Amino acid sequence: MDLFKALKVSAAGMDAQAMRLRVVAENLANRDTTASTPGGDPYRRKTVTFQSRLDRSLGVETVRVQRVGRDESPFGTRFDPGHPAADERGYVKTPNVNSFIELMDMREAQRSYSANLSVLEVTRGMLTRAIELLR
Repeated sequence: MDLFKALKVSAAGMDAQAMRLRVVAENLANRDTTASTPGGDPYRRKTVTFQSRLDRSLGVETVRVQRVGRDESPFGTRFDPGHPAADERGYVKTPNVNSFIELMDMREAQRSYSANLSVLEVTRGMLTRAIELLR
């Protein structure tokens, strides 16, 4: 594989995983965000969908974020009759963010980012050695 292609593929992977990390961070930051009006919906967890894309100029498949979607799973509830968003029974809808799942997603994204960074660093080292040999 051409070294420039390896750099492009690694950079695309790093971009995709960086976006995933930003979405996970947003989910974790909003895990306790509720509505401010009775019956309103709290924060809804976001998800990232990846897509494999052919880079025609290089002739290689790269990854990119296809879309940032919303997790349509049901909200939780907690009893808090004094909350401004409590319904007539005293229950407040809570976000559908599970901290454990978010932390596992974060760990996976970090490892994927690190793997792409390692490929980038090794490729850069190979390019540097090739340039030194040509001197």
